[in-house]
Amino acid sequence: MSTRWQPSIIDHNQPGGWAIAHCKQHFLADSNGVLFPREWLKKQDIEVIGEHGIGHFDGDAIYLLEVDQPIELADCSWQGLRQFMLQGEADMFRLLSFAAQIGTWSREHRFCGSCAAAMEQVPGERAMQCTRCELRNYPRLSPSMIVLVTRGDEVLLARSPRFVSGIYSTLAGFVEAGESVEQCVAREVFEEVGVAVKNIQYLGSQGWPFPHSLMLGFHAEYASGDIVMQPEEIEDAQWFNVHELPPLPASRSIARYLIDVYVARRLGLPEPVLPS
Repeated sequence: MSTRWQPSIIDHNQPGGWAIAHCKQHFLADSNGVLFPREWLKKQDIEVIGEHGIGHFDGDAIYLLEVDQPIELADCSWQGLRQFMLQGEADMFRLLSFAAQIGTWSREHRFCGSCAAAMEQVPGERAMQCTRCELRNYPRLSPSMIVLVTRGDEVLLARSPRFVSGIYSTLAGFVEAGESVEQCVAREVFEEVGVAVKNIQYLGSQGWPFPHSLMLGFHAEYASGDIVMQPEEIEDAQWFNVHELPPLPASRSIARYLIDVYVARRLGLPEPVLPS
């Protein structure tokens, strides 16, 4: 468990600390990174639509400034969260992952979804409450399943039109109201590639901040059916031998973990550790 980044609720009315500026899954950065002296950053020409104390990094208080629109500052640029996932240090990515989800929630809950009145932060809680009808909202979390379907030495991998060119990955989908995650696994696999599965086994979970998912990871065995791709969702799906795999997702993702675990088991290699 990381000790550098510790999420917690901090009163944003306190002075001092470091701040990060977030806008639609992008962070302001300079040559020193994404942490800026908080009081300095708040004096810049930025429109802050939400401010939240989100925790401590190396013992220092960290505050999130949710910005209405990206601003231009000398010697600074805006970098996407996925870039930090691929290239950044693990503890910093965990911080930014959390910040992006709190920022998205803050942006989307400035006004009440029931009566449209203004929302305000609840002291001592990670919550927004309506000033008129008192409806209370907490940061959103969307449960999703992600699954590697296997058939002996073969794994079923697919490409979405949204993927980076050439990358193949596991299948995934959101859990619908009224169904278990295992039911979601069977339904989504059949919908996306026309294959029935059996022996569904849970392996682990990972928070996925794009924008606010909790990915529940599974292995499932092929039961029956031929690949029939779902239009507009899947542009290609194939069975790949564990000895001849295509380009795969980033090593920090649970999708890659599911693949690497199965390959390790088939080849008698040490199993990898699930990225935190």
